[in-house]
Amino acid sequence: MQLHNRGVRQDVRELGALLGEVLEDQTSRSAFETVESCRRSAIDYRSDDLESREPLVSELESLSPHQQRIVSRAFTTYFELINLAEERERVRSIRTGSQEGTLEDSLETAAEELGEKDTETVRQILEDVLIEPTFTAHPTEARRKTVKSKLRTISTSLETLDERLLTDKEKDQLWRDIDAEVTSLWQTPQVRNRQPEPEDEARNVQWYLENTLFDVVGEVYDELADAIDEELDGDLEIPKLFEFRSWAGSDRDGNPYVTPEVTANTLERQRSVILERYREQLKRLSGVLSQDGSRVEAGSEFQASLERDLDRLPGSARTAEQRYPDEPYRQKLKLMRERLDRVGDVRPGGYDDVDELLEDLELIAESLQNNGAESVVESHVDPIRRQVATFGFSLASLDLREHQEKHTDAIAEALEGEGIDYHSLSEDERVELLTDAILQDEPVIDLTETDGLSDESARVLRLFAELGDWQAEYGVEAIDTYCISMTEEPSHVLEVLFLADQSGVVSLPEHCGIDVVPLLETEYALSGARRIMGTLFENEAYSQALEARDRTQEIMLGYSDSNKENGFLAANWSLYKNQRRLGEICDDHDVTMRLFHGRGGSISRGGGPMNEALLALPNSTVTGQVKFTEQGEAIAEKYANPRIAERNIEQMLNAQLRARKRALEQPEEDVPEEWVDAMETMADAARREYRDLLESDGFVQYFEQATPITVIEDLNLGSRPASRSGERTVEDLRAIPWVFSWTQSRCILPGWYAVAAGIDSYLNDGGSIETLQEMYAEWPFFQTTLDNAALSLSRTELEIAEKYADLADTELRATFFPRVSEEYERAAELIQTIGQRDQLHTRDWLGENLERRNPYVDPLNMLQVYLLDQTHRTDVEERTLRLTVKGIAAGMKNTG
Repeated sequence: MQLHNRGVRQDVRELGALLGEVLEDQTSRSAFETVESCRRSAIDYRSDDLESREPLVSELESLSPHQQRIVSRAFTTYFELINLAEERERVRSIRTGSQEGTLEDSLETAAEELGEKDTETVRQILEDVLIEPTFTAHPTEARRKTVKSKLRTISTSLETLDERLLTDKEKDQLWRDIDAEVTSLWQTPQVRNRQPEPEDEARNVQWYLENTLFDVVGEVYDELADAIDEELDGDLEIPKLFEFRSWAGSDRDGNPYVTPEVTANTLERQRSVILERYREQLKRLSGVLSQDGSRVEAGSEFQASLERDLDRLPGSARTAEQRYPDEPYRQKLKLMRERLDRVGDVRPGGYDDVDELLEDLELIAESLQNNGAESVVESHVDPIRRQVATFGFSLASLDLREHQEKHTDAIAEALEGEGIDYHSLSEDERVELLTDAILQDEPVIDLTETDGLSDESARVLRLFAELGDWQAEYGVEAIDTYCISMTEEPSHVLEVLFLADQSGVVSLPEHCGIDVVPLLETEYALSGARRIMGTLFENEAYSQALEARDRTQEIMLGYSDSNKENGFLAANWSLYKNQRRLGEICDDHDVTMRLFHGRGGSISRGGGPMNEALLALPNSTVTGQVKFTEQGEAIAEKYANPRIAERNIEQMLNAQLRARKRALEQPEEDVPEEWVDAMETMADAARREYRDLLESDGFVQYFEQATPITVIEDLNLGSRPASRSGERTVEDLRAIPWVFSWTQSRCILPGWYAVAAGIDSYLNDGGSIETLQEMYAEWPFFQTTLDNAALSLSRTELEIAEKYADLADTELRATFFPRVSEEYERAAELIQTIGQRDQLHTRDWLGENLERRNPYVDPLNMLQVYLLDQTHRTDVEERTLRLTVKGIAAGMKNTG
């Protein structure tokens, strides 16, 4: 059976040729030949047909600013198209593997592993698992929404060419359409002319939820149900396994533009979108459920529910009875659509909550089953039930987030009016004051009284004042989590609980309307986890809040800032150890832990394959519930294409089901003490080397001169500022531009620096390569850590990075580049030795990917280096420089 008509090489060749034609049509033959010459020079050097890059560099430098801009635009557009070709190849691989039964990490393989257990254990595993991808608005998406829309159209045409039998005329028409889109793409500005606003970012996240995930989630549930039915005799109901969340429109940390109005508008828009999708689904279902009421018995419960709706909505009832006489299901569905129309409306009769909608769908399902229409339920009703259970009335629940200093300052200013000097109190005194204030019935401060307060503090109080109104309007589940950045003390958590109590969102001991989530990201916070969490769990007020939240504590771990502070190897080991420690603390206090992994798109910020990451977590932390961030370009890569989105969700679910089973079998994995000691030695040495690099005199200047950080800070990537205070220090710089800058210069230092220093320290201390090889073969954590470092090393190009280093002052270059190069070479050698392989990476597709892309990224890097070296750039050169950043990001398929 032939599933596809094309292959990736054909797609790349034909899209490249089409771009060449568009380039010549839109510019000139001379411009086309210039781009071709640059392309051939880059390819010839990579294939050893040229001894140096000098011909390429000379040609680029000899071009006029206008010609340089055309070259930059041509290679940037090329990568946008080639990314589509590689996306299509991934879909081919998924479909072929599914057809042949060879897909790894499938739901079938997960069901096989679950089939080793009895039905009750499998039921418990399914009940335990809840996966919560959380979409953020972090500024790592370099492409404009307009550009993405055009690329989606081209992608759809490629899918049609690949998967359908077409006549020659139909093919010609499709290529004409692709030609039109590529032409339009060429004529469209690649660089944003304004900074995106928070609501732009919220709409961007909403697009993936509405247009992709809403449709594919039901298919994943169906596949899992079928797979489990094959393996187990018992009749198992598949519970809710996914819940999608978002920070877009609600994350205030470092972003003054996320106002309460932005959050309110996001809540309203998301509810409007999901209700419309439900109306569409019910309308479609009405076309299916045309059963004749005189021939089927709908049942007494269904009939009673229909009568209640008829009484509740008399005007709509007359329309329903006239339009659908003797068709009870269609009458019911018509009234259900009317009830959806009235959610949030001043008119009575709307659904009060999502449970009421689910009850109506359950009644329809039971009635159909009683009439022998089980297949209708499975095909048409169950998918809607699962969508409703997953997305609720909110599409994605919003998490609020703010830096702990903002809460401390706001409370201090508000309490000053009550005669309390909060800033002067010790930590113990703050805990005592906040606890007493939460437990007393009368409010301590008026959140609406902000006269005399600083703008920042007034903003914090106003947010909490409106939180109760939002929950009343949209439901508690629409906005029920508050994350505290840079949490380092128990009082930082109690401050948020106090403010929520003052707003009425918390009323202990009966009600707690939010999960208060500490974000532990500094070494001080992580090493003090028992001090922070133990104090909270034993605190009278906080323990009552825990009881009201089913004794479940969400704790967020910050991968980005931990890496920036400690380096790759030390950060990964610290996070692993502290996850185990947090698991022990929660177990000691009979608390269910839900870890929230603050992962970025890049390896250095916790990125990498999610399924591998889930399986590498310590068993003691795998409670079944897990939450993680999805950021920037990773969102588009994972969720833009429906088949890839479905596969991504399938792999997550496979990993979490298997990880939970293994955690039940072995609550604490057996890690030999020798391995732990080895990691301690390696991590300590790696951290010392990394910190020594960052704290060396001149390193910050070298970073500024040898990377395009100054350009990146001015790009309109996101609504949030690139640094916290505008100062030029590594500590102050946000993790995203820190990684983005190194990625652009092809020296992905944050993803591997000091790995070699750590390993060598262990070996010099009497350790053995054989032990490290054993650790790699048998310990998922160690294997995943080294494999992720290998991915960053594979994407690093020292020859290119050296060109950027040449931009730095001679003394700085001589100090830092050899040091970085030696660390790179030694890390590559050690990882290959430990992994017992003759190449860095373990993925064949990555080698093909790099071979296809590298020659086309090189001209953009060379042009960027040339432009960075110009002391006075024209406006055209500035725009070209910014465009090279976009092009390299597209070529590397990664920003920060």
